[in-house]
Formats: sequence, structure tokens, C-alpha cells
Amino acid sequence: MAIMRAVPRVPVVASLALAVALAAPWPAQAQTELPEGGADAALPEAPALPEGLMPALPEAREAARQAQLDALFDQLADETNPNWELVQAQIFRQWRQSGSASMDLLMNRALAAIEEDDYDTALVFLNDLVRLAPDFAEAWNQRATVHFLRRDYGRSVADIERVLSLEPRHFGALSGLGIIMDRLGNEAAALKAFRRVLEINPQMPGAREGVKRLAPEVEGRPI
Repeated sequence: MAIMRAVPRVPVVASLALAVALAAPWPAQAQTELPEGGADAALPEAPALPEGLMPALPEAREAARQAQLDALFDQLADETNPNWELVQAQIFRQWRQSGSASMDLLMNRALAAIEEDDYDTALVFLNDLVRLAPDFAEAWNQRATVHFLRRDYGRSVADIERVLSLEPRHFGALSGLGIIMDRLGNEAAALKAFRRVLEINPQMPGAREGVKRLAPEVEGRPI
């Protein structure tokens, strides 16, 4: 996913992609400690198709993927779920799967360029991605992250809007939107974005801190 450096003014750690999500999708993404076997090892609840019965048609594969995402989001919304970070990691993994080996290759090359702070090269790959796969929400999300890192907030917000039109539950993009709005001084819009994040991902630390800090400023402190 894209990586965002820590935002000085906002105690929110996210990346447009993972954040813009945990400790470090808008600036350096936090590395979640996963048990041996990865995120999947701790998430037996996610529905899986019987081996050998993976649907061949693209529409059927997408329907199966959406069913898995829906189940994961149900788990993520449970405020008492001790494995929420693992669920979150698996959602990000699902989001990064385009369904096309060639598109995944472009994404991997873009991510590698971002890791090297080579944003010009990353944009070349991401521009191709959004042109060739306009319905691939994570391509827009990663491009939004690169625009953010280049401090091109207008283009970043435009790409975030495209992400949310394709995946309204993208808490990483919403968190990034909150960070940008806060940086631009629009605290009411930032608060709204962070609250929306918490409706989807109630344990996301950055968004919780953002709401805690901004709510008194936007709505006034109780007498």
C-alpha cells in the first residue's frame, strides 16, 4: 500500500492506502505484527470457496471476493474484536488484488517506486493503472497517496473521491481525506471524515485521535 509520512499537526497515522492507516495509505505505514502464517492464519471466519470450485467467470469471482470483503468488514466493525488489526490487514490485501496479473505487476512496480521515494516513476505506473483498470479502486488510492506525498492536495482529493465512489468503505482513503482537510484548515470536513472512518473501522487509532482532538474545536467544549 502507499505510505504516508507522519503528519505533524495530525496525530493520525494513516496512509491513503493504509492510512493513510496505522502508525505511520498519510506517510510511513506501520508494520502490523502478524502471527506465523500471516493474517489468514488468525481469520478462519472469512468464507472461502471449496477447493476446486473457484468460479471461472470474472463476475462470479468478483461476487465471491465481495462476499469475503463483506464478512471481513462485519468483523472489523465489532469493537470488541481483539483481532481487528489482522482483519484490517486482510482487507488491505483484498483491495490490492486487481484480478489481473498484468495490473498487479504494474501495482507492484508502483509500490516499489514509492518505497524508494521515486514518485515520478510511481506516477507513470499508476497513471497507466487507472487508465487500463479504471474500476480498480486501490490504483486510485495509491495515486492519491503519491499526490499527497508530493503535496499536491487537490489531485489527491480528486483521486480519493474516485476511490470512495468505487469503494465507499475505504477507511484508508477516508483517513487520508481527513488528514488533508485538517492540513488545509477545514476542521469540520476533517472531523466528518474521521467519524466516517470510525463507523467502518472503530478501533483505528489515528481516526479516534483525530475525532478526540477536533470535536471540541468544531463543536465547542461543554460548559
